[in-house]
Amino acid sequence: MRSQEESLAATSTAVSSSAPRLLQPGRNCWRVEHAHRFSMLVDAAAYFKAVRAALREARHSIFILSWDIDSRTLLLPEGANDGFPEPLGDFLHEVVAANPGLHAYVLNWDFAMLYALEREWLPVYKMGWRTDRRLAFFMDGHHPIGASHHQKIVVIDDKLAFVGGLDLTRSRWDTPEHACHLPLRRGIDGRTYGPFHDVQSMVDGNAARALADLCRVRWQHATGHWPATAPHSECDPWPHDVTPDLTNIDIAIARTEPAYEGRPGVFEVRQLYLDAIAAARRDLFFENQYFTSAVISNALAARLAETEGPEVAVISPRTQSGWLEEATMGVLRARLHRRLQEADAHGRYRLYCPHIPDLDQGCLNVHSKVFAMDDDVFCVGSANLSNRSMVFDTECNLAFEAYGSDAEKERIRHAIARLRSRLLAEHLDTTPDIVMDCARQHGGLHQTIAALQGPARSLHAMDPQITPELDALIPEQAIFDPEQPIDADELVSQFVPEEAKPAPRRLLGLGALAVVLVLLAVAWRWTPLREYANLDSLVGFARGLDDLPFTPLAVVASYVIAGLVMMPVSLMIAVTGVVFGPVAGASYAIAGSLLSAAATYGIGWRLGRETVRRLVGARVNRLSQRIARRGIVAMIIVRMLPIAPFTLVNLVAGASHISFRDFMIGTLLGMLPGIVVMVTFVHYLAEAVRTPSMGSIAVLGAVVLLLVGFAMLLQRLFAGRRSVEAK
Repeated sequence: MRSQEESLAATSTAVSSSAPRLLQPGRNCWRVEHAHRFSMLVDAAAYFKAVRAALREARHSIFILSWDIDSRTLLLPEGANDGFPEPLGDFLHEVVAANPGLHAYVLNWDFAMLYALEREWLPVYKMGWRTDRRLAFFMDGHHPIGASHHQKIVVIDDKLAFVGGLDLTRSRWDTPEHACHLPLRRGIDGRTYGPFHDVQSMVDGNAARALADLCRVRWQHATGHWPATAPHSECDPWPHDVTPDLTNIDIAIARTEPAYEGRPGVFEVRQLYLDAIAAARRDLFFENQYFTSAVISNALAARLAETEGPEVAVISPRTQSGWLEEATMGVLRARLHRRLQEADAHGRYRLYCPHIPDLDQGCLNVHSKVFAMDDDVFCVGSANLSNRSMVFDTECNLAFEAYGSDAEKERIRHAIARLRSRLLAEHLDTTPDIVMDCARQHGGLHQTIAALQGPARSLHAMDPQITPELDALIPEQAIFDPEQPIDADELVSQFVPEEAKPAPRRLLGLGALAVVLVLLAVAWRWTPLREYANLDSLVGFARGLDDLPFTPLAVVASYVIAGLVMMPVSLMIAVTGVVFGPVAGASYAIAGSLLSAAATYGIGWRLGRETVRRLVGARVNRLSQRIARRGIVAMIIVRMLPIAPFTLVNLVAGASHISFRDFMIGTLLGMLPGIVVMVTFVHYLAEAVRTPSMGSIAVLGAVVLLLVGFAMLLQRLFAGRRSVEAK
């Protein structure tokens, strides 16, 4: 007997025609289904307004698949004034409560420890545990280690669906003007954030019903339950103020799903990109957050080497978000850009970034995932131009092509040209009509952009560079953008096996301990405590400890307290090096880190697996006991690689089968080299700043070389291990 998923796959629509289609179910897409209407919503102001209006009209079912969701998000920061609460979580609760036949299913990626300090705390409590059973919220961790669920899909009553790059979360809302000082562009904490650009698509008809089937499959994989299909109704949730960009169009649904738990991998998005690149005759247009995929790079390089190949235009943010992304994904992008420049013998490749002249710091965050091939194929979705999105993370893209009679193909080609022109017009501060007129006049994509570039808001050609030192530090096959699933024995990030439920007499004591931990964490996150824990104040505090007769004990005790409030241990180590020097500082840092690790390990051991699971995520239910048998090696790897925050690693390890001896030995061996190097580096850096001399600068340079050498050694060790395992 076939499963429901197999039965759904067998219903893929086959569209007959004498000419071959680029979009082929089973090759580069899952299904091709008809939509009565398609609309491209540019930037979150348009999407959030449309999705809120559609959610209000829901009568039977709501599906939300997300990489991130925040119940505090204001979809309309100017005020919805529609009779429902403003914050997303309260809004969803009221919508469900107002419709007795409505069931809502929210499936969010179980980010667990990786993003614990960046996202809404305990969203499962806020979104699911305070409502009736008709709003179900689940954190989905059913994927390989290191992967993520990256699909961004909303489906309403199986009639209307949204797919693209936007999550219903904080720091996304913006308008196409991307004004530098827009008062409404504020985060949950009331602080302003920079301009943010993204794209979402909206479809109805059988295409929306197929996306509802995709959501049900995901929900069944995550929870084991199959949500009921919405009954037929005459209600139309399409927002009345959204005009379709295209009507009566066949929509292809392309996915990425990594192989997992016996299910084969699905790589339709990758094949769709490769087929479109191979079929392009005139131009390839990409607008994407990342540009690091090796397989896409190779395909583009091959077309650029052709004498009559297509032009390639890529729009990407000038810098990646934050120093870590810039030092990883930014480096990988620069390498890919360099390879394409070398392959571009005929001058047909450009990498562009949007320029906003009044933006003092940062840049327009291009977060969209859009591509167009000639005027024949258009695609919007969640997949980045990265290795992860091609093979590793779950993704969903929608695409359509110019197909059918000559008149039909011309109608769709005109729509594709206009959609691309809308995106270019936003960046070039002009109108879509002017872009289309300029394209007809100049022909080429690069010539059109060059003709419309101006001194104000515009698109600038970009040539990202990397220093040789940073280039040497980042491995070619980086763990930041893997081309294949990470092996559990190589990258240990899961520890806790099953254990017996805690005895009732332990619950009161453990509950009190958990309350204390939560209060400390709350104080760190929402009180001035975190403001006092900056480098200057900590250095001043540490200098005060240096005057005490019991300095060593005071410093070590400070590490324990810092661990309880989840203060970054690297910050504590840096302060120790600045104040106490390389010898005493390293000794204090090692002793303090070990004692702090032991204390939080003990807390995790006392709390037990179930309590720790609730604190750090449901994925601890499936952690490998094989790791426990290799405890020392596991801990060394976890300490060397920035997999998760220090305190959370200790809590999870304490609730596991890893012995205390293995935990402490692995922690010592894993942290010792980094502590010694960091303490020495920050000490001599401070000395070079306070009293610059040739001696202090020379020592600082030697420490920098040692840092680089240590990083390269780690790279070779892990590369060597991969090579041995492959053989």
